Amino acid sequence: MNLKLYLLTRITAVALLCLLATLTYVLQRSAQQSAAQAQSTLAALGKQLEFQLLKVSAGEKPANPFPDFDLWKQTGSEPGICASYLANDGETMRNYCKGIDLSTHHYPKHFAVLYRRLFGPDFDWQRPIIYNGQVYGVLTVSVSAELSIARAWDNARNLLALSTATITAVCLLVYLVVSRALLPAQAIVEGLSRLSSGDLAFRLPHFDLLEWRQTATAINRLAENQQQLLAERQKLAVMLMNLQEEERRYLARELHDELGQCLTAIHAVATAIAQTAQKNCPELVTEAEQISRFTQAMQQSVRDLLTRLRPAELEELGLDASLRSLITSWNGLGKTHYSLHISGDCRMLTEPLAISLFRITQEAVSNIAKHASASQADITLIVDSTQASITIQDDGNAIALPFAAHHGIGLLGMRERVAALNGQFALHLAKPHGLIIQVRLPLEQPESVR
Repeated sequence: MNLKLYLLTRITAVALLCLLATLTYVLQRSAQQSAAQAQSTLAALGKQLEFQLLKVSAGEKPANPFPDFDLWKQTGSEPGICASYLANDGETMRNYCKGIDLSTHHYPKHFAVLYRRLFGPDFDWQRPIIYNGQVYGVLTVSVSAELSIARAWDNARNLLALSTATITAVCLLVYLVVSRALLPAQAIVEGLSRLSSGDLAFRLPHFDLLEWRQTATAINRLAENQQQLLAERQKLAVMLMNLQEEERRYLARELHDELGQCLTAIHAVATAIAQTAQKNCPELVTEAEQISRFTQAMQQSVRDLLTRLRPAELEELGLDASLRSLITSWNGLGKTHYSLHISGDCRMLTEPLAISLFRITQEAVSNIAKHASASQADITLIVDSTQASITIQDDGNAIALPFAAHHGIGLLGMRERVAALNGQFALHLAKPHGLIIQVRLPLEQPESVR
C-alpha cells in the first residue's frame, strides 16, 4: 500500500475513533444537562410553592388559589418543561407545560431512536411539598423528550461539522507534509534501480531531511564499495585472462617446439627404417609404415590443438583471418553450416579485444556443435569507431533461455570475459527456436586491460 494512503487511513481511523468518543461524551453531557435543568426547575418551583404555603398560613389571601404556577410561568419556565402538583387528598391537582416549537427543531428519526435507546431522555423528577413538617402534596417536573433529543442533535451536528472540517484539514495537511517528506523516496528508489542495473557510478543527491540524508549516505557508500569491488574483480579477471593466454601461448610453443619436433623426428626415422627394411628386412616395412601413420595422426592432433590454444593467424594475420579459419574448420565437419559476416576494420582492435572476440566465438561455435543440434548458424562481427559487436544466432533446439548452472561454464565464461572488458552480454531466443548471443565491447578500455 502507498505510504501516504496508509498514513491517511490510519489518521482518519484514529480521528473517527476520537470523534466517536467525543460524540458519546457530548450526548451524555446533553442528557445530563436535561436532567440538571429538570432538577433546577423542581427545586425553584418547590420553593415557590412552599413560600405560597407560608403566605397562606400567615393569613394573606393570594390572588390565585394554591398551587399557583403563575410566577414560575413568568420567570423560570422554559420550553419543554412540564410541572404537575398532586395534593395528598388526591383531588387538588395542577398541571402546566410550556410547549416547544418543533418546526425549529429537526433531527433524524434514526438519531432519536438511538438516543432514546442509549440515554432514555424521558426524565421525571419529584419532590414533596412540606411546610411545618407536614406534607401537602407531591410536585413532579419532567423534561420533554423532543427537547432533549433536539438539543442533543444540535450539539452532535455542530460537533460533526467542526470535526469534519478539522479531520479534512488535518488529512490535507498530513498529505502535503508527507508528500513533501517522501519526495526523496522516489529519488532513492530510482537510484537503487540504476544501481541494480549496473550503473554503480550513480550517486544520490544531498537531502535536507536528516533520515533521508543518512539513508542516501549509506547507499552511496555501499555503491562506492561495490564499485571498488567490481573494479578489483574486473582487474583480477583481466589478469586471469592474460595469464590464461600466456599459459596457452607457452603450451602452444612447447607443443610446437618439443612435441612437434619429436613427432617430426619419429616420422623421419620411421620413413628411414621403412626404406632400409625394403632392402635388408622386408618384414619390418609394415611396422615402420604403421609407425609413420600413427605419427602423422599425432601431428595432426597437435596441429589442431595448437589452433585451439593459439591460432597462428591471430598473431600473424589478425582476427579476421583467425575467425575465417575457425569457421572453415568447423564447416569441414559437415554437421552445422556456419556463416561469417565481418563489417569494419578488425585492425582497430587491441590484442585483448581481438583475443576475447575470438575466444567468445570459439566457445559459442563449440556450444552450438555440442548442444544446439542446429543446421545453420550465423556469426556477424561489426567494428566501428566506438565498439565491436558480435552476434551469434543458431536455429537449434533452444526454446528457453539457458542458465549457466545447467549448461556448463561456457556461457558463464563468456559473460565473465565480457564483464572484465566493460562490455555487454545478452541472450535472446530466436524465432521459432534457437539462441542468439549478443556481445558489445567498447574500443576504449582502462589501462589495466590494455
